[in-house]
Amino acid sequence: MAIHHANPLEIIHLQPLGSKIGITKTHTLFKTDAIEAIRLVMPAGKKLAEHKAPGEITVQCLKGCIKFTAKGAEHEMNAGDMLYLEVSEPHAVEAVTDASVLLTILLSKAS
Repeated sequence: MAIHHANPLEIIHLQPLGSKIGITKTHTLFKTDAIEAIRLVMPAGKKLAEHKAPGEITVQCLKGCIKFTAKGAEHEMNAGDMLYLEVSEPHAVEAVTDASVLLTILLSKAS
């Protein structure tokens, strides 16, 4: 079964995953020509190696704690913390604890 992508005006629930964090997969919430929203689900210790996004991004930690590394600096983010990054800026992510993260990519600014 394909993962559902939200339609315009459809409510997207981002409540904490609780005990389901270990069985929930990262998935795209919605995608248009201009914007993409992804819920990253990262068990403690999971790492995303350095990479670049095709547009400006926002990263909002919904649950847990992550280390976000960019421009040679490491930033610890906890639930409620948010940052943004410019187009094609190399970055890496590591889950310090089980974490859920809302990633938004502004595709219309892609290089």
